Amino acid sequence: MAQFKVLIVEDEANARAGLAELVASWGYRTETASDGINGFDMVQRWSPDIVVTDLMMPRMDGLQLLDRISELPHPIAVVMVTAHGAVESAVQAMRMGAYDYLSKPIDPARLKSILRSAGEQISDSPVPRPIAAETQDRLGPLVGSSPQMQAIFRTIERIASTNVSVLITGESGTGKELAARALHQLSGRRHKPFVAVNCAAIPETLIESEIFGHERGAFTGAQERRAGCFELAEEGTLLLDEIGEMPAPTQAKLLRVLEDHKLRRLGAREETTINVRVIAATNKDPQAAVAAGELRGDLYYRLNVFHIVMPSLRDHAPDIPLIANTMVEEMNARHGTSVPGISPALMSRLEAYSWPGNARELRNTIERAVILAGTERLNVAHLPVNFGEPMPAAAARKGEPQPATLTSAPAADSHNLVQVSVGTTVDEAEKQLILKTLASTRNNKTRAAEILGISSKTLQNKLKEYANDQPATAG
Repeated sequence: MAQFKVLIVEDEANARAGLAELVASWGYRTETASDGINGFDMVQRWSPDIVVTDLMMPRMDGLQLLDRISELPHPIAVVMVTAHGAVESAVQAMRMGAYDYLSKPIDPARLKSILRSAGEQISDSPVPRPIAAETQDRLGPLVGSSPQMQAIFRTIERIASTNVSVLITGESGTGKELAARALHQLSGRRHKPFVAVNCAAIPETLIESEIFGHERGAFTGAQERRAGCFELAEEGTLLLDEIGEMPAPTQAKLLRVLEDHKLRRLGAREETTINVRVIAATNKDPQAAVAAGELRGDLYYRLNVFHIVMPSLRDHAPDIPLIANTMVEEMNARHGTSVPGISPALMSRLEAYSWPGNARELRNTIERAVILAGTERLNVAHLPVNFGEPMPAAAARKGEPQPATLTSAPAADSHNLVQVSVGTTVDEAEKQLILKTLASTRNNKTRAAEILGISSKTLQNKLKEYANDQPATAG
């Protein structure tokens, strides 16, 4: 029931407050309005599932409100509350599309039954619900009108007010942190801290201290007591990004913290009670990570109460114009520019590109273009040279980075080709691919990891492995 929103429209204050309290006690989210005009305004802003409205009200009565609601493109169940014996009004309301009616004084058992059946009907409706205006405002830069993104927004709207753990997956650059921030902004924790930590960016020797904190003298170099990310996020939200890169011992401690809501700083004798909502994110397939032993199965199931999959940009390409224009507005505010928009020719190029780096790559491209344009409309001239095209052979021989595209280099350019002979082991082929990619990015490990589709930590481990495989030189 908790996912359904019920709007109470009643002009009598005590009756309104009492009815809202009763409905909330059954697990529904409730809001109130004092008359039909305020009620319809709340319908547009809050997008309730069910409206329980009195019939007789000043300014706009219940039947007028029902008539306005019936014009909306999405289903809302309207329950009409009528005076005792007002049979004609109840019949008229049903003919106008009301879901059901109640006579005063309201019978709580009948109301509860009506709300339950109305919720079941809404769940079975094939018509998708719109995103409420307050939700859209707090989604920040996370935008999109495609079915994929609208489904994600509805999920965020539905679960934000709960304290359940959420696992967000998707390729690098798809906006996993933006989704986590939207969950925080739509929750009751939005005025408390949002703390994000990248598990792949912290050395294994320090990750427990960073997450759980430590006492003075807990280890060499611990000069003072330090709060970890959990304590910094107290009463707020903690995002554990790249959760699959967290060492196994730390995963075991994290699982206990999630189950007991208590943690022990390194070197501490006593536990500390915490109140933090945890959101985890990864660019890996979590089930494959569990099978490979990279992610504990019990931790995965504990985090995966709700699973949000962020689609790659190429999978919701119709959203590119909306996303790009939103980014232009953001960059104008950030850099003090006044770019008026994007030319049709440039937009066509943006829509035709595959965006292997997803929204992050689009953001970088738009930011560069806005800075170059200043006050001009963005056009093709503001794109990087050879945008979306194979790198010319001469440039590749100079060690220039590969463009952000999956298109192969020309066959004549052997510098950027990985040639694998029959009989080559998979490990050796992987090694050649990693080293060639790293060379093409001028040893930029972060960019190489993005191109290869692996985490920076995995790349670092592979390079250490290759270094250890080198034969020792004679002294």
